[in-house]
Amino acid sequence: MFNGDDLLTIKEASEWATGYLGKNVTTSNISYLIQYGRIKRFNGNGTTKISKEELIEYYKSYNGYREISWKDQLGEDLNWALSFDQYKETETTKHVHRLHPYKGKFIPQLVEYFLDDHTDNFKKEVYFKSGDIVLDPFSGSGTTMVQACELGMHAIGIDVSAFNALIGKCKITKYDLIDVQTEIHRITKRLKEFISSSNVPEFEERLLQALYGFNNKFFPVPEYKFKVKQNMINEEKYGAEKEKEFLPIFNELVGKYNIKLRQDTADSFLDKWYPQHIRNEIQCVFDEIKKIKNTDTRHIISIILSRTIRSCRATTHADLATLIEPVTTTYYCSKHGKICKPLFSILKWWETYTKDTLKRLLHFNKLRTPTFQVCISGDSRTINIFNELDRINLKFAELARRQKIKGIFSSPPYVGLIDYHEQHAYAYDLFGFERKDDLEIGPLYKGQGREARQSYIQGIADVLNNCKRFLVEDYDIFLVANDKYNIYPTIAEKADMCIVNQYKRPVLNRTEKDKGAYSEKIFHLKRNKTVF
Repeated sequence: MFNGDDLLTIKEASEWATGYLGKNVTTSNISYLIQYGRIKRFNGNGTTKISKEELIEYYKSYNGYREISWKDQLGEDLNWALSFDQYKETETTKHVHRLHPYKGKFIPQLVEYFLDDHTDNFKKEVYFKSGDIVLDPFSGSGTTMVQACELGMHAIGIDVSAFNALIGKCKITKYDLIDVQTEIHRITKRLKEFISSSNVPEFEERLLQALYGFNNKFFPVPEYKFKVKQNMINEEKYGAEKEKEFLPIFNELVGKYNIKLRQDTADSFLDKWYPQHIRNEIQCVFDEIKKIKNTDTRHIISIILSRTIRSCRATTHADLATLIEPVTTTYYCSKHGKICKPLFSILKWWETYTKDTLKRLLHFNKLRTPTFQVCISGDSRTINIFNELDRINLKFAELARRQKIKGIFSSPPYVGLIDYHEQHAYAYDLFGFERKDDLEIGPLYKGQGREARQSYIQGIADVLNNCKRFLVEDYDIFLVANDKYNIYPTIAEKADMCIVNQYKRPVLNRTEKDKGAYSEKIFHLKRNKTVF
């Protein structure tokens, strides 16, 4: 039992935890712990209170413990300063960095650390300055370009994936925000008209009413989650029982309102992972997007639609990152601790993301500098960067030829980890971009065997050999990689470069299912000046 002196209000707990951890802990953070059964709620004269002792137990993984634990597992050479654990998620996903989900992207603070003009005990030199040109030959979601723009540097991004290049381009484009807002309003109005002509709204209303009563009865908040955490309830068994119990209610409503849960075919990603009514709404919005005359506006609203449909895939909340099988019925959700339902309309996410995108674009407009930023779709092993700039932006091309590119900051794909085209399969299906999976370096589908590693080594070396034609003589290259096979020394050798330094950093936040100790390295490469 806890004594009264041990109990804190949510506000008091927020203030205490902020001091204890040395980082801002909001009342919302404390409420989350209660809501999700991490700590128990006490009732103090009508006021919610929690135990300081329980908070201390919960926070033991912080305040130095995690650093010690991870170094025990990963080695004492782990550079904790590069964990950036002092930043909240809102800061690591600031402004345009969260315009669209992307697997495998690095946080902007890491890019900023190596590009800006500060020095410290680890970074003893300044490598880039305002006005320099930075290259990212594996541009991905465009993080390097965005941060270069913030810091007053020009940047070039290259990606073999046409959709990745579109994401990057949309992040660095300066928009007519009035036009963007006007088109969003027009499309939203059309979508609402389309939805109102169907029986989906009434069906969802009835379903939500039924779920509300059922979940309140069998999954009371926060008591249920607390009992699960204390092993007072067998979550798997209980959840399965209640899932089965609610299913007839769901099926009755589906039949009554004639809801088509699946499409007639499952030949494409859009066919397989979206119910018919969702697919129809997607098409409705896409048809309206095609009517937009301003190219930049059309592109950014296409990205909003892509972000929307990614969130509307027929999967459980727990499997958003790694799709397993389409889910078309109500199900027990281990993430939320109750019976959840599939989505039956894109409207909620569409409205959420349109507002969010406008806010992020406006924020970035206040930070961007008058610099050149270009994102190119192409193969970094063979592309002629200057010729591509001639086609896109002559002024930038002239500048690049005159001063050349100062260096590279990039995160190449990891061996056998991600299929970069497949992660956005829904967008390729909808927008009709040409897929170039065969040009990916180190994709998941090729595995991590000896042949795959050799192909990867040659691919990355080819990129470096091609790109260095456009770099200054005394270039600096920073590559973020998880080199568990120790192949980057070979890559450097094949590119006639030398690794002058390497930084080993902890990666604290990966996927929602992977919280284990994990690190990556940042290799600093320079021209091999050895004279034979």
